[in-house]
Amino acid sequence: MSMLAIEHGAINLGQGFPGFDGPEFVKEAAIQAIKDGKNQYARGPGVPELNSAIAARFKKDTELEVDPEKEVTVTFGCTEAIAATTLGLINPGDEVILFAPFFDSYKANLSMVGATIKCITLRPPDFAIPIDVLKSTISKNTRAILVNTPHNPTGKMFTREELNVIASVCIENDVLVFTDEVYDKLAFEMDHISIASLPGMYERTVTMNSLGKTFSLTGWRIGWAIAPPHLTWGVRQAHSYLTFATATPMQWAAAAALRVPDSYYLELKRGYLAKKAILVEGLSAVGFKVFPTSGTFFVVVDHTPFGFENDIAFCEYLIKEVGVVAIPTSVFYLNPEEGKNLVRFTFCKDEETLRTAIQRMKEKLRKK
Repeated sequence: MSMLAIEHGAINLGQGFPGFDGPEFVKEAAIQAIKDGKNQYARGPGVPELNSAIAARFKKDTELEVDPEKEVTVTFGCTEAIAATTLGLINPGDEVILFAPFFDSYKANLSMVGATIKCITLRPPDFAIPIDVLKSTISKNTRAILVNTPHNPTGKMFTREELNVIASVCIENDVLVFTDEVYDKLAFEMDHISIASLPGMYERTVTMNSLGKTFSLTGWRIGWAIAPPHLTWGVRQAHSYLTFATATPMQWAAAAALRVPDSYYLELKRGYLAKKAILVEGLSAVGFKVFPTSGTFFVVVDHTPFGFENDIAFCEYLIKEVGVVAIPTSVFYLNPEEGKNLVRFTFCKDEETLRTAIQRMKEKLRKK
């Protein structure tokens, strides 16, 4: 979609990379680290200062105190944290439960290890977890449940009640949880809850996160995994042979970033709420059915009022004839048919770009 956007001069509201740069003080910290000669391999689990900063942020967010040396692993973005966790802790034939729609790397990583994927579909308008389906899907072969909250692509946030149910079935059946929380600071409608903070869950949870989304530095690829030592051991075994370590000066800068006061996150959220309002109101005015989004910088809509057979056909038309990019959500399902009526837009762009995209759709997109 991003390649088509360039080819057709379309406004890219598809791929989730901010249309603006990260904070100056973080960039200056990276430059200073380079000047200070911090340019050789970092140690595999991460620069100690960054591990400590990650542990401090985690304690502030969850009240859980973790050992930065034994329980924090710095990875090449959250994408590598997911891969290292999967490769390090899942064996061929293990069952892993996903909630569809899901970020596309989950399926690919589980396929690499020969896992058996079981999928539970979250359906609009609220994308709530079907509790009875979850309970009936767990089996003696279930090794892990992969949770993403706030959720890409839908913007759903798992409620405390939903997380409690996941926790109870995991404890009852001795199942692990891998939780992708890269959008934790972009929670708009409710407070983000890390499932690791629930009673009995830390010892069976790998919590994964990254710097890129929160600090608008997606190209730096700084991520991490937090887990008790017996799970961290597996993550680090895989990490050693995937990337060994990530960029040293960027790790030093990431440590500086994570020491920001809470006012940074409040301002970040305030800015995104304004962008969200522009996009949600605009998409509704264009004629889409817009589903609620409680977190992330994504909005999922129903494109069927415009008369296209499926999401891919609609997105191709939107790029080539209207000049706006969205992502077809069928790629986020095991069964593409389940996502064919939905497309995803992002509002991680400046307000002028969002307004221009809406205007293009108002002028060129017609209901059939």
